Amino acid sequence: MSNTSTPHIAANPGDFAKTVLMPGDPKRAHFVAENFLEDRVLVNDIRGVQGYTGSYKGKRVSVMASGMGIPSIGIYSYELFNFFGVDNIIRIGSAGAIHPDLRIRDIVIGMGACTNSNFAAQYGLPGTFAPIASYELVQKAVQSAERHAVRYKVGNLLSADTFYDDTPGLKTWQKMGVLAVEMESAGLYCTAARAGKNALCICTVSDMPLAPGNDCTAEERQNSFIKMMEIALDIA
Repeated sequence: MSNTSTPHIAANPGDFAKTVLMPGDPKRAHFVAENFLEDRVLVNDIRGVQGYTGSYKGKRVSVMASGMGIPSIGIYSYELFNFFGVDNIIRIGSAGAIHPDLRIRDIVIGMGACTNSNFAAQYGLPGTFAPIASYELVQKAVQSAERHAVRYKVGNLLSADTFYDDTPGLKTWQKMGVLAVEMESAGLYCTAARAGKNALCICTVSDMPLAPGNDCTAEERQNSFIKMMEIALDIA
C-alpha cells in the first residue's frame, strides 16, 4: 500500500522511521522524544497521540503512543506497518509481574504473548494462533540488557482485555510460566505477523498483582523506566 494519512495518523510519506518505539502513554512518548531524540519533529498529533521522529546516536527513530489495550495498538500498528512503511515496532510498556522471581522495575522481554482476547479470530485460522515476537529483536534486546547489567527475564506475557481481573485467574497463568500481565503485546504480534513485519514488547515491572503494596506511581511509570527505553533505542 502507498503511504498516506489515515483516520488516526496524519503524517506525510517518510515521516516515520523504519523503527517505531511505542509506549502506551502519550506522555511517555513525549518523554522519550524530549530526553533521547535529537532534531525531533512532531509528525502526528491526531487525538493527542503524539508521534515524533528524530535521531538517536545517528540512527533515525520514531516514537508514538499506542493507547491502552489490544484494539488501540492494533489500529496504530496496522496503520504504521501497512501505510507508513514501518518495519519494526518495539512496545515499551509497563506490566504487572506474576512470576515469583520478578521484582519492581525488572525488565520483561516478551518472547510470546498469551491472551484472553478474541483478536486473532479475525484471521479465520482453523486453530489457535500463538503470537510471538521477532527473534532478531528478542536476541538484540537480550544482548542490550546484558550490556546494561539490568535484571531481566525472557518469556511469555499475558495480554489481557481486562485490567481489573481476579487474582485466581492470574494464578492459573502463573502456573503455566507466564511472567507478567499487560494489555497490548498479543495484538501487536498478530498485526506484525499478518503484515510480514517485526515486533517486540519490552516491559518494566510496575506492580505485582499477586503481591500488591510496592506499585509504581503514574509519574514513575511515565518518567523513570529509563533502562527499558535505552534497550529499545539500542536495538532500534
